[in-house]
Amino acid sequence: MTTTIALKEAFEVESKHGAFYTGGNIEWHGDTLFCQTASSVSLLDTQDGKVSRTIGEDNTEDADHVQTFTTDGERIVSSHKSGLLKLWNLQGELVKMWKYIHKGPIAKLTLKGQLLASGGSDAVVRVWDLEHQTCTLSLKGCQGVVNIVEFHPDEQVLFGSGDDGGVNSWELDKGRVLLGYNAHYSKVTSLVFAHDRRHFVTSGRDKVIILWQFNEVKALRTIAVYEAVEVVIMMPKTFKLPGFKSDPEYIYVASAGDSGLVRVWDVTNAKEIYKQSDSLVSRAEEGGLAITRLLLDENSKSLAVVTADHNIILHHLKSFVCLKQFIGFSDEILDVAFVGKNDSHLAVATNSVDIKLYANSTMNCQLLKGHSDIVLALATSKANPDLMLSGSKDNKIRLWSFDGASMSCVGVGLRHAGSVGSVAFSNTGTNFFVSVSQDTCLKLWEVPTKFETDTIMNCTRTEVAHQKDINCVAVSPNDKIIATASQDKTAKLWTESLTFVGALKGHKRGVWSIKFSPVDQVVITSSADCTIKLWSVVELNCLKTLEGHDSSVLQAEFVSKGMQILSSGADGLLKLFNVKNSECVGTFEHHEGRIWAMAVRKDESQVVTGGSDSLLVKWKDVTEERKQERLREAEEEAAQQQKLANYVQNEQLLKALKLALKLDRPLQVLKIVQGIIKKGDSTGLVEAVKELSNDQKEKLLKCATNWNTNSRNCQSAQLVLNILMGELQIGEFKPAGLGRTLEGALPYTERHFKRLTRLLQDLHFVSYTVDCMQPHIKTVR
Repeated sequence: MTTTIALKEAFEVESKHGAFYTGGNIEWHGDTLFCQTASSVSLLDTQDGKVSRTIGEDNTEDADHVQTFTTDGERIVSSHKSGLLKLWNLQGELVKMWKYIHKGPIAKLTLKGQLLASGGSDAVVRVWDLEHQTCTLSLKGCQGVVNIVEFHPDEQVLFGSGDDGGVNSWELDKGRVLLGYNAHYSKVTSLVFAHDRRHFVTSGRDKVIILWQFNEVKALRTIAVYEAVEVVIMMPKTFKLPGFKSDPEYIYVASAGDSGLVRVWDVTNAKEIYKQSDSLVSRAEEGGLAITRLLLDENSKSLAVVTADHNIILHHLKSFVCLKQFIGFSDEILDVAFVGKNDSHLAVATNSVDIKLYANSTMNCQLLKGHSDIVLALATSKANPDLMLSGSKDNKIRLWSFDGASMSCVGVGLRHAGSVGSVAFSNTGTNFFVSVSQDTCLKLWEVPTKFETDTIMNCTRTEVAHQKDINCVAVSPNDKIIATASQDKTAKLWTESLTFVGALKGHKRGVWSIKFSPVDQVVITSSADCTIKLWSVVELNCLKTLEGHDSSVLQAEFVSKGMQILSSGADGLLKLFNVKNSECVGTFEHHEGRIWAMAVRKDESQVVTGGSDSLLVKWKDVTEERKQERLREAEEEAAQQQKLANYVQNEQLLKALKLALKLDRPLQVLKIVQGIIKKGDSTGLVEAVKELSNDQKEKLLKCATNWNTNSRNCQSAQLVLNILMGELQIGEFKPAGLGRTLEGALPYTERHFKRLTRLLQDLHFVSYTVDCMQPHIKTVR
């Protein structure tokens, strides 16, 4: 008994994950992280890791780029390259906009109630009244770019600092300088106020943290931290750390900088009380990545660490365990692969030395470190989805093992002399895998039987396979044939012992990918010549050539048990082809650049693509949903058609008119109007038209304009036009595009008028002739 294979028809975007933080300011309010990008502010929900809203413009060449922003959780104020300050609500609506008068860009913005403070590169601090968008104060005294601007929580005092290491304070009432706090010898990077409001703490790149008392110019404590501190934040009044409990009478701050570690200080007693352990450092922070921001959320008792490469790591404040990790910006996405049972995780190779491992449901991310150069290729085993291979520009192959929560490197392959561009596992088991490289070699490797950290893997065979770079390698479903695709315009087939079988020649440019059919002895290749070719493995000849892409076809995969092909190209399009008739049944567009990577879930319910636009897009198969929707629409239309037929049968013509307009049936509407005219119920037609909605009247006007083009229907058309013009005169009808509609109707109306005039003249002439003939007829009789 044969089973019918359900062919796919359409894919829709389920979710997309792009750059939501590219550097600059970042703030945390409630469950939302406000993150700066080039031309907008992204609102990231920390619960599900998705961008709930983007406020600003799309990042295009003409976009007004954001310099910095600030928010209080209810509104956002941003400064822009155009010299404008813009006030937004959280719905993304622009509320107000005005010109800032700084001589240069704004480096820092701070909100307090209806006051906004801005620090500019012109060494001036300005205070703005948000209600009237006016500058109320212009404060001078800083040197260089003003990167610190803070309101005192209670007093009408503003603090500011430039590049000279000094901190100035000004009265907001009169704008005069109160005091200057001068103890730093380098740029001040942070200023935070203590809970008692009488003290504040500053940090600088001179590797010290200083405790100050408000209105006292002498520093109370100076703590040497031996690293350039980028940020300090005030710890909660009471908190716990591993092996430590705070004293509410003391002042505690957390600091971070060049070392990439979070440290907590008791500034009252000038001592370090906690240093983040290397074992608790997130994988994103390994390697000494500098920390640029620290954010604290006391409600969730979480600390957010923002690294120099735009990663955001949420730590539990008590244990400092990494809770979640979000990748603010990924460069070009080069490859993707599903990992784990039920494809629970997604591995992504970007233009980076690290592999990003996402939880497919939450998009919580881990970074897999091991390669020393950009990772180019990923592959998972069908027999064991917890095993993954990666190939890199460092000429190495790494074997990774997944335990359901984290992934570790258990094997390293070192034999290639060039960048490893593609890797593939065997399909029937995990006995071997193959790799290809820029060194034009195809290599066969043994998979270790016991997994230990960084085991050196054994290469059993090597073959010089092509004349140029090899782009792709694939293994047949039964593991008997290995296929390679190269920039030398050919694809080649090899046995499992790397014996040459034959070459597939026919592409006019380099071949990007090659895949085996899951059911037939067929392979598909995709090429830079914009075509996809199907080849017979037995005869080594081209069976079909599929065309549809306008640029290089970078990836092609069999779906629907080999009955369809899903392809992606440099034109940013995802296309679906039927193999049987070579027809392109769907084109799906969402990328703005080359789609380098494509991965299909095992049940084919989801496809993930990634490309040069840094977008990771998840597509879901909506074929069944579309079929159900069409079925529902057909059932509803049949019911409405039956109802319309019943109205006409029962001569309820006015009800039938409304329903026919709702169903958009112009011919049915014409027949109904003609039926009303035959019954002589023109008054009823006038009343029926009055009861129509404005949209229905517009449809009726379009129908009448269309009827008016045919002389046989002009009576119905003119009657309806006359009624609608009456409605227009009394203001009951306000159609859109009335001028164009009337311009189209007037020539036909004039033609009908002339024709009827001539007909009436002819009628009068015939009548006159008959009248003249009457006396002669009587005489003859």
